[in-house]
Amino acid sequence: MPLSEHEQRLLEEMERNLYQNDADFVATVSGRRGKPNYRLIVIGALLAVAGVAALVAGVIVRQPIIGVVGFGLMLGGVLLVISPGRGAETGSTATSASSRTARPARSSWMSTMSERWERRQDERGE
Repeated sequence: MPLSEHEQRLLEEMERNLYQNDADFVATVSGRRGKPNYRLIVIGALLAVAGVAALVAGVIVRQPIIGVVGFGLMLGGVLLVISPGRGAETGSTATSASSRTARPARSSWMSTMSERWERRQDERGE
């Protein structure tokens, strides 16, 4: 069953809005990634392993305080591994300069694609 003219216009408008919202979301999310800080990852993994060992030792010797400390070490280690490094965002001047030059290129590409999409939609509707 074909859509009426009004329904087709509404569908096209909804598609256009969805594309614009997704483009904004992609531009917002993709600009935050940086180079991983391997030192923090290694330290976090070692803390997590030490936490597991302390937790097991606390259970073996039946000392809850050792188990709680082990759990804290595990939690801290895992959080250190999965958290974005502060050094990755600030980085060196070369890294920050390259990220500054990459962002405008990405946003201009997105704006170009958005303009093309809108032109196609306008051509279809008219």
